[in-house]
Amino acid sequence: MIVRRAVLAATLLVAILTGQPAAAAPPSCTAPAPSDTKPGYLVADPNCELDGTPFTALPDATVHTGVNAGAAYRIEVPKRWNGRLVVYAHGYRGTGTTVYVSNPELRRHYVDRGYAWAASSYATNGYDVGQGVRDTYALTGLFRQVTGRTAKKVFISGASMGGHVTAVAIEEYPRTFAGAMPYCGVLGDAELFDYFLDANVTAAALAGVGIEFPLRPDAAYPARFAGQVARIKTALTGTEAGRTWSDVLERRSGGERPGFPAAFAYWNAASQGGLPFLFSVYPGLSGGTAGIAPGNLTDNRRTVYRSTDGWWPTAAERRLNASVLRVGRTAYPDRGLDGVPRVDGRPSVPVLSLHGVGDLFVPISMEQEYARRAAANGRSRLFVSRAIRTVAHCGFTSAELSRAFDELVVWTDRGLRPAGDAILDRRKVASATFGCRFTEGVRPEYAPDACGRAGSA
Repeated sequence: MIVRRAVLAATLLVAILTGQPAAAAPPSCTAPAPSDTKPGYLVADPNCELDGTPFTALPDATVHTGVNAGAAYRIEVPKRWNGRLVVYAHGYRGTGTTVYVSNPELRRHYVDRGYAWAASSYATNGYDVGQGVRDTYALTGLFRQVTGRTAKKVFISGASMGGHVTAVAIEEYPRTFAGAMPYCGVLGDAELFDYFLDANVTAAALAGVGIEFPLRPDAAYPARFAGQVARIKTALTGTEAGRTWSDVLERRSGGERPGFPAAFAYWNAASQGGLPFLFSVYPGLSGGTAGIAPGNLTDNRRTVYRSTDGWWPTAAERRLNASVLRVGRTAYPDRGLDGVPRVDGRPSVPVLSLHGVGDLFVPISMEQEYARRAAANGRSRLFVSRAIRTVAHCGFTSAELSRAFDELVVWTDRGLRPAGDAILDRRKVASATFGCRFTEGVRPEYAPDACGRAGSA
């Protein structure tokens, strides 16, 4: 293990001129170095940010950085430490071969309130949740090793794929953590990949365009699929079929809810890898996880697609379900840390989660899936979900995140369960004011705001 330490230091001249101590010159940045555990990987210097600027401690804090088992890490400890640690799990970073550590969004909030924090790059990229869990858990031991202190309480927080890491970590290591705060998280494991599958096969069926689901795409497949997507987009743009697809996607991603037209327009206009975003993650797992799972996790053989909320499918819905491409899984979420780890929904500690109402990258249906699993396991009392009125993925304000974290801490300290949203109540989700309670300010896509507020967040 390589350990580097950057500490605040004062120079007499600066102290005389400003009356304030000055930080010591930060270490110079070095080029990414080969990983000592993952052949072909490079580990970026944890002493520097991605833009090349040195990473320095906040005032009245001490920073420790290093590389452990192929994963870069950072630890920051306030001088007036309250004895508590937050470990942070980052989200999906593509399939590149350079790993790098980054700071949590609430870094300053943690330090200002006396919390130490620690973050890891993970030793790999891709959708490698198991590696993320191992490296994030390792931070608890590294904290003791490099600081010589033991945290009285450890919290875990993670964004997007890091939410998946968080949900698995508290089940894998139930005695380690006092509370968890995932946000915009993949709390439904393979359900996310089913959602990507559903978005594509329903669009193709409604457009009358034939598509494939190749488990091992050939070299010509990307170009072939791009041509199919172009025809699908033409058939769905400004048409009744396109409006039906929006209705299907709304119900598949969490149900009727405020702001969905703006969310649909936002994500339909986004692109990734030369394709419209909602088509860029098809065919599901084979592209998104770089083969981390031992087969295809997605399955829609028994899925019933709806564009309305009536008791019985309409004739149009029956035609859609009869024509849609059906796909069967060849693998399942892993019960351990291999492949794509399963989230059982069996928390042993309080979990307070936030999710964007209009997020169509990792939709709010992930929260609903976790809530259902927690309820089936008799753990509903340990899960609180908050809906935030944003269409962006992880588009939360610091006020929304810090409020949630502070109330999670109170929950673990005093047993006062914080308020949340009834995400499994279809009528409340469909209400024009869904998400108002915990949203700070107004995002442009939700203006004019049904919550009775003005301004922009």
